[in-house]
Amino acid sequence: MSFLDPATHLVPRGWRKILYINWPLVLLVVAVSGFGFLMLYSVAGGDINRWARPQMTRFALGMVLMFFIAFTPLHFWRQFSSLAYLGGLLLLLAVNFFGTVGMGAQRWIDLGFIQLQPSELMKISLVMVLALYYDWLPVEKVSQPLYVLIPLVLIAVPSLMVVVQPDLGTAILLVLSGGVVMFLAGVSYWYFAAAISTAIGAVVSVFMLRSTPWQFLRDYQYRRIDTFLDPSLDPLGAGYHITQSKIALGSGGLSGRGFMEGTQSRLNFLPEKQTDFIFTTLAEEFGYIGTTILLILYTLIMIFAISAAIKNKNRFGALLIGGVAATFFFYFALNMAMVMGLAPVVGVPLPLVSYGGSAMLVLLGAFGLIQSAHIHRPR
Repeated sequence: MSFLDPATHLVPRGWRKILYINWPLVLLVVAVSGFGFLMLYSVAGGDINRWARPQMTRFALGMVLMFFIAFTPLHFWRQFSSLAYLGGLLLLLAVNFFGTVGMGAQRWIDLGFIQLQPSELMKISLVMVLALYYDWLPVEKVSQPLYVLIPLVLIAVPSLMVVVQPDLGTAILLVLSGGVVMFLAGVSYWYFAAAISTAIGAVVSVFMLRSTPWQFLRDYQYRRIDTFLDPSLDPLGAGYHITQSKIALGSGGLSGRGFMEGTQSRLNFLPEKQTDFIFTTLAEEFGYIGTTILLILYTLIMIFAISAAIKNKNRFGALLIGGVAATFFFYFALNMAMVMGLAPVVGVPLPLVSYGGSAMLVLLGAFGLIQSAHIHRPR
């Protein structure tokens, strides 16, 4: 045994949890967040107080929260899962009565010191309650229709509440993350095949019935689809955001224009340059090399998280890690696809990089859950 092996008597019991922490994962989270601070400083034109400093403050608070959650025994979070889910639903309901409106959507609750976005909390609460459900459910019942219906309801209720805010991006993330937990829990492939087939059939039907008396969508909704497929149809209207985003992505080239030298962001051509479209600023200033480095960091985070899930012999812990890792993956995959024109613009931030208090704190809390499952796993 090595000197630092927590199983030896050389390490005091109180210090063993510190040694059990997945430190490479912590360092990767810090590295990605550092990218975010750098880009927020750049898009503010060198003003650290506008976005970078508040984000650093939230990051520091989030790291404290992450370690607090990490050192809390996993069985506590297992027992807390149902309460977290119900609390998330109540907060989503409260948005309809007390929520503040921004960018045409009512998604936030103003707490004074922070604009809380309950849908961000629901992303993790949903994973927790599904992990609890499948930890409780005997394996032989996982694919029985009644027991498949229950998690579908657990996913559908918050997803529909989020859609009406409206926040399609978060609703998609909820559905995808919930589906991954069901898949990891062992739900039969036939259910997923049926769901995918139904979705494909619905999309085909939408296009086939266009310009008929039975068309599903309205004419303006079809025009939005046309603009997504070809932004040049409305370059100054619905296609403006993605057109400017592609210009910024392409202008970066191999090594970029240089730090704080991006014209698209400095001249305010990029929309929401500090949040949803911050990846395009990174691409413009640091080019292919900079974006590749960020992608490598994201990939390493996924590798360490998946490895922790595979090694975890606690069913709740393994599903929790897998669900959080899936949520994180869909976060950055959907954002990057969105700014490159491969997916509709649905308002999904780039994790740990985009400006935002709720998203930063929730993500760091989610990594705390991964650490808790890793620290307290059976050894």
